[in-house]
Amino acid sequence: MNHFLRYVMARLLFLFCLITLPVQASISLSEYGALPSVGMVAISPNGDLVAFRKVTGDQDAVYVVSIKDKKLVFALDVSKIQPGGIYFFNDEQLFLRVSQYTRVKGFRGKFDLSTAFVLNIKDKKIRQLLIPGDKILAGQSGLGHVVGITPDGQYALMPAYSQIDNHFPKPNYSLYKVSLKRNHIKPEQGGSYHTDDFFVNREGKAIVQEEYDERNNEHKVLALNNGKWIEIFKEITAVKNRSFVGLTADYQSLVMLTDDEKTGRTSYYTMSLKDGAITGPLLGRDDADIGSVITDMQRVVYGVRYSGFTPSYHFFDAKVDAKIKAIQKDFPDQAVWLIDWTPDWQKVVVRVEGSDYPEDYFLFDSANQASFLTSGRPAFKPQDIHLIGKSIYTARDGLKIPTLLTIPRSKAGSLKNLPAVIYPHGGPASYDTVGFDYFAQALAAQGYLVIQPQFRGSTGFGTAHYTAGHGEWGKKMQDDLTDAVNFFTSKGMVDPKRVCIVGASYGGYAALAGGAFTPELYKCVVSINGIGDLNAMLAWDKNQHGSSSEVADYMAMQFANGDVDKKALEKMSPETYAGNFTAPVLLVYSADDKRVPPKQSEQMLKALKKQQKLATALELKGENHHLLEGETRTQALEATVNFVRQHLQ
Repeated sequence: MNHFLRYVMARLLFLFCLITLPVQASISLSEYGALPSVGMVAISPNGDLVAFRKVTGDQDAVYVVSIKDKKLVFALDVSKIQPGGIYFFNDEQLFLRVSQYTRVKGFRGKFDLSTAFVLNIKDKKIRQLLIPGDKILAGQSGLGHVVGITPDGQYALMPAYSQIDNHFPKPNYSLYKVSLKRNHIKPEQGGSYHTDDFFVNREGKAIVQEEYDERNNEHKVLALNNGKWIEIFKEITAVKNRSFVGLTADYQSLVMLTDDEKTGRTSYYTMSLKDGAITGPLLGRDDADIGSVITDMQRVVYGVRYSGFTPSYHFFDAKVDAKIKAIQKDFPDQAVWLIDWTPDWQKVVVRVEGSDYPEDYFLFDSANQASFLTSGRPAFKPQDIHLIGKSIYTARDGLKIPTLLTIPRSKAGSLKNLPAVIYPHGGPASYDTVGFDYFAQALAAQGYLVIQPQFRGSTGFGTAHYTAGHGEWGKKMQDDLTDAVNFFTSKGMVDPKRVCIVGASYGGYAALAGGAFTPELYKCVVSINGIGDLNAMLAWDKNQHGSSSEVADYMAMQFANGDVDKKALEKMSPETYAGNFTAPVLLVYSADDKRVPPKQSEQMLKALKKQQKLATALELKGENHHLLEGETRTQALEATVNFVRQHLQ
């Protein structure tokens, strides 16, 4: 029996019978825009339980299910905290990472307050682990970070800013032991104001501190040697270019990801905790970056995940490596994401996405036999998913631009003269992958070819491809999108008279830049939380994070390769050229956006109206930069699709 037939049969049986598959003639825009019904799947260390978050209508709950008995153990309403991540601390306790935009007493405005909760499976009680103002600094965020667990399983090791006193006018970023059983925390290791991260050994003791001094651009690593903290690494850099991501299994070295000068790809290195000696590059490939590492709760590295339109993996343990590769072979041409596993790797949970799978979860046992667990999108059958293809075109200066295409199923047999949507990703230091992109799928459902170029400045395709975008906003990066239109038009796939551009975040800037700098190309422009004025954006970042902050330095590198000139940024700003627009514009923006302020869209609308251009705006109340609320992101999707439909008749 082939993998696809097994998949269909599994969906009909549905292991837990917790979600039904509705019978329907077509998929509505609200179903495209809805949050996945199921996500954040985790498996207990003993492999007996599976937990996941399920969102249906007004209900938002964490479910725990017995694999052996195939029955629900319990469900808990989490609508008030809306978790963004779930995993098992142990067989009896769940970790829930939460992020909310909310107000904090004594502080102005709203904050993205990430924190953590522990859920006891036996008594079904939930409790917050770190509370701002309770022995730690009030008003802080970033409290959902766990760097390890004590050997007895009683404490989570979590960093937080300490309270300010007369001796320390600035808060120190310190490591705390946080009880998983009761309301109790105590300091484990003091840090400094510049401390960024901690790494701990198998006994739960801090052995590494990472620091970054934004004012002096000093990136440091301190290691504990014979009871004393010594500096084993120091680099002066405005933007950190080395990522310290874990420890080797013997706890003698730190794992570092950085660029290999020979291949131009992100590779794996180790740094000795004894003397800072660096070994590597290791595990590097000349056709992919190392995107991330696979670790346990003590951050010991088991293997790596490589970049690409679909992920690939390498593990140090040959048996684990063979197991994961065999799983991937069961789903050819799909993206197989490693989600969770038991410590012995006998059971593995994966999420599969692609032209045949709408975010489906599978459990593989010790014999590598698959069981279908659940679907993130039970309303979608395989035939409802529009096909995802890959292409490469050459930009005008010779740079190769990898590209994803979402192809309407009804047009798959004849890709000729189609209406199209250019859909650049955000970041721009990011890249698209094969998967269920609800915007791309919803647009393809209207009959549009959706084109996602991985323009210069995208990550995942090597250092040279990424750095080629520095200082090229509105210039070569925009040329790459223009060249995409021209390439697919020249191939007869796209009707040049029926092209729109849609994007969010950086993609929103690119959409506006398309309307401003190449107005002849597009019939409509949709910018979601996009940037119209680069000078105002840079000033806002400096105000929010500090003029010498890494964020400000990073944006200066993005906008101008570090050499900021206000007149040059003005020329790269779509708002400056509002008079050039010929296509109608839809501006969608989030009221609680802390990454790109709403004023960017408001001022862009004002500039377009002043030039008597056809422009409209939609404010998403209570939404943030990333469109994480089902109701408001459906609003954004419906407005976008209807707007594009109106102008691509």
